[in-house]
Amino acid sequence: MTDNQALRLIDIYLTISDLYEIELKYFCQRFSNNNKPEFTDIELITIYIFAMTEHERFTKKQIYKFTSDFLRSWFPKLPSYVAFCTRLNNLCSVFQYLTTLLVKIKAPDDCSKSFSLLDSMPIITCSGKRKGKVAKELTDKSFCSTKNMYYYGLKLHLLANQRYNKLPFPESFVITQASENDLNVFKEYWSNIYNRVFWGDKIYCNKQFFNELFLEKNSIMLTPIKEIKGQPESLKYFDKAFNKLFSSAVSKIRQPIESFFNWLIQKTDIQRASKVRSSKGLIFHVFAKISSALFCFNS
Repeated sequence: MTDNQALRLIDIYLTISDLYEIELKYFCQRFSNNNKPEFTDIELITIYIFAMTEHERFTKKQIYKFTSDFLRSWFPKLPSYVAFCTRLNNLCSVFQYLTTLLVKIKAPDDCSKSFSLLDSMPIITCSGKRKGKVAKELTDKSFCSTKNMYYYGLKLHLLANQRYNKLPFPESFVITQASENDLNVFKEYWSNIYNRVFWGDKIYCNKQFFNELFLEKNSIMLTPIKEIKGQPESLKYFDKAFNKLFSSAVSKIRQPIESFFNWLIQKTDIQRASKVRSSKGLIFHVFAKISSALFCFNS
């Protein structure tokens, strides 16, 4: 391991240690005789984030093997592989809250407070050709138009602050069943935001709802223009040029959030959850990977 990597490992450890002592420890309190394990939660979280961000080890097995082979002198109390995986899954709530903390403390200064981007992406536990058996209370079957496939799994929804000529920075993450409509998620989680311009895709088209949102919260939603069923051809051609230009402009402004999802997939391989075997494991998979990515977010 190079000196720079060693310094990076120490930096991650110290950051996690500070956050753990202030807040994270309350999400993994133990009330058994093993409430102070020799191999600490801070070490466990540090190993996961370091191996993923610095060495592109995306699975628990790869991370454990890397730690055992190259970091044993740093972490001599490393437990067995089974204990390692079990303890990581039990930290799912810790990583979920850690994501919330990192969204606050890692936010760049150039994040827009007036313009936000919206989108969602699938987290796939298995293809639609099979019957999903993992975390049935969290997942279901849906169709992904981007990949042109049916799948079982989750949907990760993102509200992100726009940044000029840069990747947007997350403001809020929400996970739902794969079949959940994006507009319903917006209504439940983000429709109480005041004085904001939202940029979304056609799924957010609901003229009546967003007219009311503008009157009540002074917030508007801009989306590509959706064709009206049954509209006369003469009217379609009359508005065709404007609709095309407006839709292209909105899509261009929204493109960075798609780039953010591509960056997240490249950094963490978050979209593939086929090796997850439990509800805790699925929640851990999503938020541990998001936390790891936010740690190495370059503003």
